[in-house]
Amino acid sequence: MTDIRSAWSALGGDPALLTRTTTVVREGALTARLPARELARACVGACALAAAELGARRAGLAEVPAVRVDDGAVAAAFASERLLRVDGRAPVSFAPLSRLWRTADGWVRTHANYPHHRARLLAALGGLPEDAAAVEAALAERSAAEVEESVYAAGGLAVALRTAEEWARHPQAAALAGQPLVARERLDDAPARVLPPVTGAPLLPAAGLRVLDLTRVLAGPVATRTLALLGADVLRVDAPWLPELPDQHADTGFGKRSALLDLTADRAAFEELLASADVVVTGYRPGALDRFGLSPRALAARRPGIVVAQVSAWGPDGPWAGRRGFDSLVQVATGIAVTEGTDGQPGALPAQALDHGTGYLLAAAVLRALTEQTRDGGSRCVRLALARTAAWLIREHPGTAARLTRERPGTPDAPGTPADPGTPYDVVTEPGEPYRGPEPWLTGTDSALGRLRYARPAVSFTNGPTDWTRPCGPWGADPARWT
Repeated sequence: MTDIRSAWSALGGDPALLTRTTTVVREGALTARLPARELARACVGACALAAAELGARRAGLAEVPAVRVDDGAVAAAFASERLLRVDGRAPVSFAPLSRLWRTADGWVRTHANYPHHRARLLAALGGLPEDAAAVEAALAERSAAEVEESVYAAGGLAVALRTAEEWARHPQAAALAGQPLVARERLDDAPARVLPPVTGAPLLPAAGLRVLDLTRVLAGPVATRTLALLGADVLRVDAPWLPELPDQHADTGFGKRSALLDLTADRAAFEELLASADVVVTGYRPGALDRFGLSPRALAARRPGIVVAQVSAWGPDGPWAGRRGFDSLVQVATGIAVTEGTDGQPGALPAQALDHGTGYLLAAAVLRALTEQTRDGGSRCVRLALARTAAWLIREHPGTAARLTRERPGTPDAPGTPADPGTPYDVVTEPGEPYRGPEPWLTGTDSALGRLRYARPAVSFTNGPTDWTRPCGPWGADPARWT
């Protein structure tokens, strides 16, 4: 089930703490055929509960602070990159060549927001000019499968449209089928983590922790933005030659600092950062950073007690493990776009819910790993994948779960072992006014980028932070060192 109980179970949380959670249900928020609202609520609620749990432990509280999950705040947060305004200007979400296209036998989705991905797409199509009409004509003559493979071979991004049943038969879906929603691994027997107590208000569960943010687009940055809200010193490090989208960086940059570093040429500076990092979060393809000594076990060997958090599009195993991917592509590949479509036209979720949902779960997994370390020690690794989150969502659609179960009996339909419906540990719900738009959950501030309008944080618990302590800043504007 896409509810907080299921998400909390996947994180290894104590089911008794669920009674500390209240959800405010608002009809009209994140409306979709699939339970997007329920997924979003579950991911944010589990993250808030993990934060409250760690906060209570560090503050010496007798009771975990009460968590409140408001559908309105969640809906606004899940659309944060669309709601951001810089001096009144709306962000650019997708480039003209990032869209769904008809092919000779179906549909294909391309992603060409970055210049190098755009160039590779056009090269795969025969060296076309950057012209939508020319691309449309070329794709109309090819099969979707051919486009998918040829664009990938050229280093670009394109995915053929599939139904949920077609995806269930794909080898990559098979590789994910046995994976938990949140993979959690203890790497060694490092001693228990000793965290200094936190005092005062707001209660900041991650205060004093250093988070090295090696992520891009959007799930990883959402996770580290959340850890920054909770008091962590988050330093995002990017390679200077990799282009970044300014609006996207701004939206996910609240509370963080941003530095540019060549991991090869500036190796000494990078090793100095690693030497005192408590958490390393990576958002690149599985194995892509291993040559820099950034595999979980290599990091644990050099920095015992570290928490390594990894997020990818397709998961760590299977034929697509090494492929790049984005929320929009995963929606198309896994059957979400078909389910959300109308009149033969593919559709989409009302937000990039796979990115945002996975991001909040990733932050929650880090927080829970830190809590477990204070009791049991051990370096920890947590892994999530957008496609695994998609599978969790898809199986809740009426009829789809039954069809998939018939086709693949024994496939797990839940990320963990949720609390039994008959147990007393459950989330309190209360009705709220219908969702009529994000305005009540938006705020503004000045920044080095200009006047910002942005969505308030959705993670909320008693005496917790209600906003970031610093606004976003320009990409790469900070020194590559800890404060």
